[in-house]
Amino acid sequence: MGIPDADGMNMNCPNCGKPTVDGAAFCSGCGARVGAPVSGPQTPMPSAPGNPIWYQNFYRIRKKVVAITNQYWIEGAGGTQLGYSKQKLIRIKESIRIFTDDSMSSELFRIQQEQIMDMWGTFAVVDSATEAVVGKIRREALSSGIYKDAYVLLDQYGNAVGRVAERAGRGLARKFVPGGSLVPEQLVVEFGGQQVAEIKQQFKVIGDIWEVDCSRLPARFDRRTLIAAMLLMGMIERDRK
Repeated sequence: MGIPDADGMNMNCPNCGKPTVDGAAFCSGCGARVGAPVSGPQTPMPSAPGNPIWYQNFYRIRKKVVAITNQYWIEGAGGTQLGYSKQKLIRIKESIRIFTDDSMSSELFRIQQEQIMDMWGTFAVVDSATEAVVGKIRREALSSGIYKDAYVLLDQYGNAVGRVAERAGRGLARKFVPGGSLVPEQLVVEFGGQQVAEIKQQFKVIGDIWEVDCSRLPARFDRRTLIAAMLLMGMIERDRK
Protein backbone atom coordinates (compact mmCIF):
# COMPACT_ATOMS: atom_id res chain seq x y z
CA MET A 1 0.00 0.00 0.00
CA GLY A 2 1.36 3.42 -0.92
CA ILE A 3 1.78 6.42 1.33
CA PRO A 4 -1.44 8.46 1.31
CA ASP A 5 -1.17 12.04 0.10
CA ALA A 6 -3.03 15.01 1.54
CA ASP A 7 -6.29 13.76 -0.02
CA GLY A 8 -5.91 10.25 1.39
CA MET A 9 -4.82 8.78 -1.95
CA ASN A 10 -1.89 6.37 -2.24
CA MET A 11 1.32 7.70 -3.72
CA ASN A 12 4.05 6.34 -5.93
CA CYS A 13 7.72 7.25 -5.72
CA PRO A 14 8.21 10.58 -7.55
CA ASN A 15 11.56 9.35 -8.90
CA CYS A 16 10.94 5.79 -10.19
CA GLY A 17 7.15 5.43 -9.93
CA LYS A 18 7.21 2.36 -7.68
CA PRO A 19 4.35 2.17 -5.08
CA THR A 20 5.63 3.34 -1.71
CA VAL A 21 5.20 1.65 1.65
CA ASP A 22 3.20 3.31 4.42
CA GLY A 23 5.52 5.14 6.81
CA ALA A 24 8.65 4.67 4.68
CA ALA A 25 11.00 7.63 4.39
CA PHE A 26 12.74 6.29 1.27
CA CYS A 27 11.63 4.33 -1.78
CA SER A 28 12.61 0.65 -1.63
CA GLY A 29 13.20 0.64 -5.39
CA CYS A 30 15.49 3.62 -6.04
CA GLY A 31 16.25 5.04 -2.60
CA ALA A 32 14.69 8.47 -3.25
CA ARG A 33 13.08 10.27 -0.30
CA VAL A 34 9.29 9.76 -0.26
CA GLY A 35 8.40 10.86 3.27
CA ALA A 36 6.32 13.79 4.41
CA PRO A 37 6.45 16.78 2.04
CA VAL A 38 8.86 19.61 2.84
CA SER A 39 7.65 23.19 2.64
CA GLY A 40 9.02 25.43 -0.09
CA PRO A 41 9.98 24.73 -3.71
CA GLN A 42 11.66 21.40 -4.33
CA THR A 43 14.25 20.43 -6.91
CA PRO A 44 13.30 17.08 -8.50
CA MET A 45 15.85 14.29 -8.24
CA PRO A 46 17.40 13.63 -11.68
CA SER A 47 16.16 10.39 -13.13
CA ALA A 48 18.71 7.60 -13.11
CA PRO A 49 19.91 6.55 -16.58
CA GLY A 50 19.95 2.82 -15.77
CA ASN A 51 18.56 0.13 -13.48
CA PRO A 52 17.28 1.90 -10.33
CA ILE A 53 18.75 -0.73 -8.01
CA TRP A 54 22.19 0.75 -8.75
CA TYR A 55 21.12 4.26 -7.72
CA GLN A 56 19.97 3.56 -4.17
CA ASN A 57 21.15 5.32 -1.03
CA PHE A 58 22.35 2.33 0.98
CA TYR A 59 24.42 -0.77 0.23
CA ARG A 60 25.88 -3.55 2.31
CA ILE A 61 28.46 -6.15 1.26
CA ARG A 62 28.63 -9.34 3.28
CA LYS A 63 31.68 -11.57 3.00
CA LYS A 64 31.60 -15.22 4.06
CA VAL A 65 34.66 -17.45 4.04
CA VAL A 66 33.89 -21.07 3.18
CA ALA A 67 36.90 -23.41 2.84
CA ILE A 68 39.19 -21.71 0.29
CA THR A 69 36.39 -19.64 -1.23
CA ASN A 70 35.31 -16.10 -0.43
CA GLN A 71 31.65 -15.40 -1.10
CA TYR A 72 30.17 -11.89 -1.29
CA TRP A 73 26.54 -10.80 -1.10
CA ILE A 74 25.51 -7.30 -2.17
CA GLU A 75 22.45 -6.03 -0.31
CA GLY A 76 20.26 -2.95 -0.35
CA ALA A 77 18.17 -1.39 2.40
CA GLY A 78 16.33 -3.94 4.52
CA GLY A 79 18.74 -6.71 3.50
CA THR A 80 17.33 -7.06 -0.03
CA GLN A 81 19.78 -9.18 -2.04
CA LEU A 82 21.01 -7.39 -5.15
CA GLY A 83 24.01 -9.44 -6.22
CA TYR A 84 26.41 -12.28 -5.44
CA SER A 85 30.05 -13.03 -6.24
CA LYS A 86 32.34 -15.96 -5.49
CA GLN A 87 36.12 -15.93 -5.70
CA LYS A 88 38.84 -18.48 -5.01
CA LEU A 89 41.95 -16.58 -6.14
CA ILE A 90 42.59 -13.28 -7.89
CA ARG A 91 44.57 -14.06 -11.02
CA ILE A 92 46.01 -11.65 -13.55
CA LYS A 93 43.55 -12.62 -16.29
CA GLU A 94 40.55 -13.14 -14.03
CA SER A 95 37.40 -10.99 -14.03
CA ILE A 96 35.26 -10.55 -10.94
CA ARG A 97 31.71 -11.46 -11.92
CA ILE A 98 28.60 -10.41 -10.02
CA PHE A 99 25.43 -12.49 -10.42
CA THR A 100 21.85 -12.11 -9.24
CA ASP A 101 22.24 -14.90 -6.66
CA ASP A 102 24.37 -17.89 -5.67
CA SER A 103 23.00 -20.03 -8.52
CA MET A 104 25.29 -17.85 -10.73
CA SER A 105 22.91 -18.35 -13.66
CA SER A 106 22.38 -14.67 -14.47
CA GLU A 107 25.31 -12.25 -14.60
CA LEU A 108 24.65 -8.59 -13.71
CA PHE A 109 28.04 -6.95 -14.20
CA ARG A 110 31.74 -7.71 -14.02
CA ILE A 111 34.95 -6.02 -12.98
CA GLN A 112 37.79 -6.62 -15.43
CA GLN A 113 41.33 -5.38 -15.80
CA GLU A 114 41.94 -3.16 -18.80
CA GLN A 115 45.51 -4.38 -19.30
CA ILE A 116 46.58 -7.90 -18.37
CA MET A 117 50.09 -6.88 -17.35
CA ASP A 118 48.83 -3.98 -15.24
CA MET A 119 47.86 -6.22 -12.33
CA TRP A 120 46.98 -3.51 -9.80
CA GLY A 121 46.05 -0.74 -12.26
CA THR A 122 42.74 0.16 -13.89
CA PHE A 123 39.58 -1.96 -13.75
CA ALA A 124 36.49 -1.44 -15.90
CA VAL A 125 32.98 -2.01 -14.54
CA VAL A 126 30.97 -3.57 -17.38
CA ASP A 127 27.22 -4.07 -17.58
CA SER A 128 26.76 -7.71 -18.64
CA ALA A 129 23.51 -7.17 -20.54
CA THR A 130 24.73 -4.32 -22.75
CA GLU A 131 28.54 -4.74 -22.54
CA ALA A 132 28.66 -1.00 -21.78
CA VAL A 133 31.34 0.34 -19.45
CA VAL A 134 29.54 2.15 -16.61
CA GLY A 135 32.66 3.30 -14.79
CA LYS A 136 36.28 2.51 -13.98
CA ILE A 137 38.48 2.17 -10.91
CA ARG A 138 42.20 2.92 -10.76
CA ARG A 139 44.31 1.81 -7.84
CA GLU A 140 46.63 4.42 -6.35
CA ALA A 141 49.68 2.16 -6.30
CA LEU A 142 51.90 4.42 -4.19
CA SER A 143 49.32 5.04 -1.46
CA SER A 144 48.04 1.48 -1.40
CA GLY A 145 51.51 0.05 -1.25
CA ILE A 146 52.77 2.20 1.64
CA TYR A 147 50.32 3.58 4.17
CA LYS A 148 46.71 3.13 3.11
CA ASP A 149 44.46 1.58 0.47
CA ALA A 150 43.14 4.04 -2.12
CA TYR A 151 41.25 3.89 -5.42
CA VAL A 152 40.25 6.62 -7.89
CA LEU A 153 36.68 6.43 -9.24
CA LEU A 154 36.43 7.20 -12.97
CA ASP A 155 33.51 7.70 -15.32
CA GLN A 156 33.04 5.51 -18.39
CA TYR A 157 35.40 7.77 -20.36
CA GLY A 158 38.23 7.53 -17.84
CA ASN A 159 37.74 10.94 -16.22
CA ALA A 160 38.36 11.05 -12.46
CA VAL A 161 35.14 11.84 -10.58
CA GLY A 162 35.84 10.63 -7.05
CA ARG A 163 38.09 8.73 -4.70
CA VAL A 164 37.87 5.99 -2.06
CA ALA A 165 40.66 5.91 0.50
CA GLU A 166 41.31 4.29 3.84
CA ARG A 167 41.82 6.67 6.74
CA ALA A 168 45.61 7.07 6.98
CA GLY A 169 45.94 6.29 10.68
CA ARG A 170 43.96 3.09 10.41
CA GLY A 171 45.85 2.12 7.27
CA LEU A 172 49.18 2.43 9.04
CA ALA A 173 47.88 0.40 11.98
CA ARG A 174 46.55 -2.32 9.69
CA LYS A 175 49.83 -2.62 7.81
CA PHE A 176 52.52 -2.16 10.45
CA VAL A 177 51.13 -2.74 13.97
CA PRO A 178 51.11 -6.36 15.24
CA GLY A 179 47.54 -7.60 15.05
CA GLY A 180 46.64 -4.59 12.90
CA SER A 181 44.67 -6.75 10.47
CA LEU A 182 42.00 -6.93 13.17
CA VAL A 183 41.46 -3.15 13.12
CA PRO A 184 38.06 -2.45 11.47
CA GLU A 185 38.49 -0.61 8.20
CA GLN A 186 37.06 2.86 7.56
CA LEU A 187 37.08 4.23 4.02
CA VAL A 188 36.29 7.80 3.02
CA VAL A 189 34.45 8.49 -0.27
CA GLU A 190 35.20 11.88 -1.83
CA PHE A 191 33.68 13.76 -4.77
CA GLY A 192 35.02 17.15 -5.78
CA GLY A 193 37.48 17.01 -2.89
CA GLN A 194 34.64 16.79 -0.36
CA GLN A 195 33.77 13.78 1.78
CA VAL A 196 30.32 12.50 0.77
CA ALA A 197 30.26 9.05 2.37
CA GLU A 198 32.08 6.66 4.66
CA ILE A 199 32.40 2.90 4.26
CA LYS A 200 32.50 1.11 7.60
CA GLN A 201 33.60 -2.46 8.22
CA GLN A 202 32.34 -4.89 10.83
CA PHE A 203 34.20 -8.08 11.68
CA LYS A 204 32.23 -11.32 11.98
CA VAL A 205 33.29 -14.84 12.94
CA ILE A 206 33.42 -16.22 9.39
CA GLY A 207 33.39 -13.03 7.35
CA ASP A 208 33.14 -9.26 7.26
CA ILE A 209 30.46 -6.67 6.52
CA TRP A 210 30.93 -3.32 4.77
CA GLU A 211 28.16 -0.68 4.74
CA VAL A 212 27.89 2.67 2.95
CA ASP A 213 25.31 5.47 2.91
CA CYS A 214 25.20 6.89 -0.64
CA SER A 215 22.62 9.62 -0.03
CA ARG A 216 25.17 12.42 -0.66
CA LEU A 217 26.61 10.90 -3.83
CA PRO A 218 25.61 12.51 -7.16
CA ALA A 219 22.17 11.19 -8.07
CA ARG A 220 23.25 10.05 -11.54
CA PHE A 221 26.45 8.31 -10.39
CA ASP A 222 26.17 4.57 -11.04
CA ARG A 223 26.80 3.00 -7.63
CA ARG A 224 28.22 -0.16 -9.24
CA THR A 225 31.53 1.70 -9.59
CA LEU A 226 31.67 2.28 -5.84
CA ILE A 227 30.49 -1.28 -5.11
CA ALA A 228 33.25 -2.55 -7.42
CA ALA A 229 35.85 -0.56 -5.46
CA MET A 230 34.55 -2.06 -2.21
CA LEU A 231 34.74 -5.57 -3.66
CA LEU A 232 38.25 -5.00 -4.99
CA MET A 233 39.42 -3.81 -1.61
CA GLY A 234 37.80 -6.79 0.06
CA MET A 235 39.11 -9.35 -2.44
CA ILE A 236 42.48 -7.99 -3.46
CA GLU A 237 43.81 -5.66 -0.77
CA ARG A 238 42.86 -7.91 2.14
CA ASP A 239 44.20 -11.05 0.42
CA ARG A 240 47.53 -9.32 -0.26
CA LYS A 241 48.14 -8.68 3.44
